[in-house]
Amino acid sequence: MADPLDLTHLRTLVTIAETGGFRRAADALHLSQPTVSQHIRMLERRLKLSLVERRGRASYFTPDGERLVIEARKLLDAQDQVLARFAGSAPVQITIGSTEHAGDGLLTELLAVLRAAYPDAYLQFRIDRSTALTESVGKGAVDLAVVLGGNTAEPVGTEVGLLDLRWVAETGWQLPPAPGPISLVAFEEPCGLRRRAVHRLGELGYQVDVTAESGNLDGVLAAAKAGLGIALLPFLTVPPGGLAEIRELPAMGSIDVRLVARRGLGHDIESTAVDAITAHYRSITGRRLRGVA
Repeated sequence: MADPLDLTHLRTLVTIAETGGFRRAADALHLSQPTVSQHIRMLERRLKLSLVERRGRASYFTPDGERLVIEARKLLDAQDQVLARFAGSAPVQITIGSTEHAGDGLLTELLAVLRAAYPDAYLQFRIDRSTALTESVGKGAVDLAVVLGGNTAEPVGTEVGLLDLRWVAETGWQLPPAPGPISLVAFEEPCGLRRRAVHRLGELGYQVDVTAESGNLDGVLAAAKAGLGIALLPFLTVPPGGLAEIRELPAMGSIDVRLVARRGLGHDIESTAVDAITAHYRSITGRRLRGVA
């Protein structure tokens, strides 16, 4: 009989897929990043397959890795169902979604607060775009989602923070004269930030050429660092290395961060999350939100 797969290692693999990276998975599982990497290496040795590959600074699942994530979810779901049947009642599961912009730094604190308040709950995570997360909350697939405002005609959820919008580009990038062409790096549509950038640059007399687009933040940052164009992005602190703020363009103000909750979710869970997230942003920016003590 073949040696069984370690379910702990499989849960680490699935958490990497759900949170969008090794570091976020380590935060979610309360493990060190080397431990997370070791779990993946042990799976690779056990299966004699390559599950993850490096491309530059980013890591991606191989086709075998993607297939194993699907099968691992089935095994973990089956285990949870067995445990629930013998425990007499289903465990509380809270699925939390977040955009990449809001996820860094916040998820660790939110995790700690929810684990302390609901020690028996199983917490599951998903990193995605604001539009997709809002739709998932509406369908009941996600319980709580931290999203950026401005993607819907009417504000959704509760405002929990503010991020400054900044024009950034490769260090040494020169702003071209207006009127004239300008290269923009942006998220794939639908994206409120992209539309906002195109509209403002158009008002300044530029003909906007979207020279690079990506479905994730890492892709947009990489394109901007490569000198492919300027980007309009939200930041809680200073832009990452390799990027400089372009101050010659008009300030774009800030964008609100909002918490969207599934209909029917317990009020205590939602209010606990709201308090934790607003405290996180307030500790960094010092801003108090409208209607939040």
